[in-house]
Amino acid sequence: MIPQTDPKAAYLERKAEIDAAIARVLDSGRYILGPEVEAFEQEFASFAGVRHAVAVASGTDALILALRALGVGEGDAVITVSHTAVATVAAVELVGATPVLVDVDACHGLDPEKLAATLAAWPSGAPKPKAIIPVHLYGQPAAMNEIMAIADRYGLAVLEDNSQAHGATLDGTMVGRFGRIAAYSLYPTKNLGAIGDGGIVATDDPALTTALKELREYGWRERYVSAIAGMNSRLDPLQAAILRVKLSHLPADTARRRAIAAEYDRGLAGTEGLRLPQTRPGAVPVYHQYVVEAPGRRDALQAALREKGVGTLVHYPVPVHLQPAYKGRVPLGAGGLPRTEAAALSVLSLPMFPQLADTQVVQAIQAIRDVCRQAA
Repeated sequence: MIPQTDPKAAYLERKAEIDAAIARVLDSGRYILGPEVEAFEQEFASFAGVRHAVAVASGTDALILALRALGVGEGDAVITVSHTAVATVAAVELVGATPVLVDVDACHGLDPEKLAATLAAWPSGAPKPKAIIPVHLYGQPAAMNEIMAIADRYGLAVLEDNSQAHGATLDGTMVGRFGRIAAYSLYPTKNLGAIGDGGIVATDDPALTTALKELREYGWRERYVSAIAGMNSRLDPLQAAILRVKLSHLPADTARRRAIAAEYDRGLAGTEGLRLPQTRPGAVPVYHQYVVEAPGRRDALQAALREKGVGTLVHYPVPVHLQPAYKGRVPLGAGGLPRTEAAALSVLSLPMFPQLADTQVVQAIQAIRDVCRQAA
């Protein structure tokens, strides 16, 4: 069976380096924050092209702490999308704000036209919009130039959810540098993944950096004295050491993802009933996922591929606004969410991870073409 993703393969490929990094931390005697985390933060900031990075316990916490650092809370509204991991919307509710969900465009990013229409029609008496969270889903950059222009017009902060797009660029600028602040997940299957959970927040703003460091550790400005109400969200030094190893290999891993995507593009071009990923002009994705769309036959395609030994996943089968925990509670943007709901019924993530062999890519392509031909 060709797996859709395989985080163990990433460990085995760098096993000697990762094992040495783990041993270094164990020998150091420093097991909470400390020099290993500080070194990772500096190295990640350099990679992301920003002045500061603050490592935290998870990608969800990265979003929560970024929102809190921006001063988002009760009485505020945050605009984002429903076609995303539920963490994006959960983080908004966990800081006491109201999520407002806007439809996506053909590249599965926040649709600027729908964003503008939603803000123009904002009802009086509703929670005041304070921030926008564009999600660079599947490693595809969102329409940041248009989104930033709208945010500036309305005086809204922009927090980029960069959990799936470490290193993606738009018009030569790395995503994560458009807004005031960016949140990244370091979950094991991410482009830069720990062996466990983790997250990091990146910004050029020193005031936000100070707030993030206080918020992640009980609001301490001096030990055991909470100046503000914070929480415990500290990246483990073991994970920081592992991530330092993986970060050094991230450019090579990204190049491999792009090479696999190019093979899929070539091999699946013209396949009947299959839509290949769309990339907006000026964008260079990092292909956290290679996501095709098979309207009306996605589930049958997935089942047939499983029979042929090709693993796939659906990211994401139920939009956030239709999930039991959120259904009927989160306000929807102007025009509803037709693209979002259609995507949930048609998207399918093909095998995609840097250790995927060329022969496996060829096998997956052939299996997909065979299944689609038989279904035509």
